[in-house]
Amino acid sequence: MILSPAGNRDAFLAALAAGADAVYCGLKQFSARMEAKNFTLPELGRLIELAHEKEVKVYVTVNSLLKPEDLDQAATILSGICRGIKADALIIQDLALVQMARKAGYAGEIHLSTLANVSFPAALKLIRDNLGVNRVVVPRELNIDEIKSMSDACPDGLSLEVFVHGALCYGISGRCYWSSYLGGKSGLRGQCVQPCRRQYAQDSISQKFFSCQDLSLDVLVKVLMDVPRISAWKIEGRKKSPHYVFYTTAAYRMLRDHGKDPAAKKSAVQLLERALGRPGTHYFFLPQRPYNPIDIGRHTGSGLFVGKVSLDRGKPALVPREELLAGDMLRVGYEGEGAHKILRVNKYVPKKGRLYLEFDGKKSEIREKAVFLTDRRETELENLISALKSRLETIQPVQIPDESVLAGLPRRFTGKVPVGNMTVYRTPPEKGIGENDGLWLSETGQPGIGGDAWWWLPPVIWPGEEAAWGRRILNLLRRGHRCFVLNAPWQIAFFREKKTLRLWAGPFCNIANPLAVDQLHFLGFSGVIVSPELSEEEYLRLPKNSPLPLGMVISGNWPLCLSRVAPPELKLEVPFVSPKKEQAWAAHDEQGLRVYPNWELDFSVHRDRLIHAGYRLFVTLTEPVPRTVDMKKRPGMWNWGISQY
Repeated sequence: MILSPAGNRDAFLAALAAGADAVYCGLKQFSARMEAKNFTLPELGRLIELAHEKEVKVYVTVNSLLKPEDLDQAATILSGICRGIKADALIIQDLALVQMARKAGYAGEIHLSTLANVSFPAALKLIRDNLGVNRVVVPRELNIDEIKSMSDACPDGLSLEVFVHGALCYGISGRCYWSSYLGGKSGLRGQCVQPCRRQYAQDSISQKFFSCQDLSLDVLVKVLMDVPRISAWKIEGRKKSPHYVFYTTAAYRMLRDHGKDPAAKKSAVQLLERALGRPGTHYFFLPQRPYNPIDIGRHTGSGLFVGKVSLDRGKPALVPREELLAGDMLRVGYEGEGAHKILRVNKYVPKKGRLYLEFDGKKSEIREKAVFLTDRRETELENLISALKSRLETIQPVQIPDESVLAGLPRRFTGKVPVGNMTVYRTPPEKGIGENDGLWLSETGQPGIGGDAWWWLPPVIWPGEEAAWGRRILNLLRRGHRCFVLNAPWQIAFFREKKTLRLWAGPFCNIANPLAVDQLHFLGFSGVIVSPELSEEEYLRLPKNSPLPLGMVISGNWPLCLSRVAPPELKLEVPFVSPKKEQAWAAHDEQGLRVYPNWELDFSVHRDRLIHAGYRLFVTLTEPVPRTVDMKKRPGMWNWGISQY
């Protein structure tokens, strides 16, 4: 199945015109791509009816992290999906939506988004048996051997979806907080401002150290044909143009249906090269030949490079290396940089012709700026979209009932849990681990640590590491350890006898509402350390309906992101500086790379209010700070003072 993106009506119609088997798209609320135009329910209802006429499925993304105040609105949207449109599947991130969708009477499939970070095989049976999920979108970071191991572990009734093309995030799916921490725009809520695309300075060198090329498996997708549990090849790009959607969809359909024909393969690759995305990479797909997606020698701006601005008799001009059509969209420079400009071509310009550019600033600012073709509407594609629009206009608008299905929230936990503090260490300090303190579990298993210690599992476990982590956990259990913090809900698959254990969900589980807590209660957790992205109001509101005792990270070193990619030119444990003079550093760990700011998160001034609200565990995360890094004393309140975001 070719699964194509659509962020607006014309992109949706372009996917149909190109022969997509399914289209995924988001609503105006609760989408992981909120910067796309997205759809209203009535608008989407008509498009779904048109798609079903052509035997094309439509998946609706409701894959945002939900806060307590979001639940009523999310329930109303689910009612509309169930009673007004005929979506074939919901793509979700937040565990609350599993029970909300079923309570609403939704009978279609439920797919777990890549943001849910289902990254190791043992998680799949747990998910199918306990959540009734039908499909898992695996992380982009997996190579083909890891994908095959996930497929081998897939139980009946569950399938996998694999990204084959589109933008790569520097951070691991569901493990990036960079945009949220520095600006209050959460990537888990579809608002990422892409700080990884910006220039950073280190040792007087300024580079886009973290900006990735696009994933493009192109001819390598033939390897996926023989992996039995893969049900969809997914193309990323809900913020992309109809041209991009049409070209990428047509290319991968060609590679699937005619992949043994050399001429067809060549045509498909040419389509991908002219799809107006970023330069492509095979990424980690081939384990014997992985490609680092960061290459500072190549541009990582979207669009097809068509030349540089020169001055012709004092006027900014472009001599394009490609012909330009009337209506083409051009970008001068890169997003986030000076003299960045979007303009529309108003007449045909031949290859090596001349296009004069309107520019109000200093001419020196635009000279030598790169120019990219970012959107194009060929006559043939316009005609295909127009024909589908004509049919769409004959479809009656869908009536969407305005009602909610949220029938109450869980009862508040009323058990007696004393207020406690926990300091979590990367390695044991010289003074030793104190009672009820925590330690990140590592390759060594840290033998000799007392039985009162809390063992913190990593935020991500890759398929090839699953057996080793299972052995480490089993060794601890045999030595009498009973206290663990799990940093993905699926890590509970490592524990069989849960009644005698204290298993808390860690902050990387991204739990932010009482229904998600209730789902973890059902899975066997005994407490939850909530997402640190919450605002003041959300922190104080959450315990009122939590069925489990709650904790929070009250201070310490919180990572901007976790990544599987080491930027080749970036020095580790050496500070780098953002355009706004924010300083950070990167360090290796067993799963990849951690990036930290040079100031700590700190909510400790509000501790008494949080105790009164119902929090019972306060965690301080400590990390070894490199001697080259100067930690600053500044407010580490994250989103505390932001009422809505």
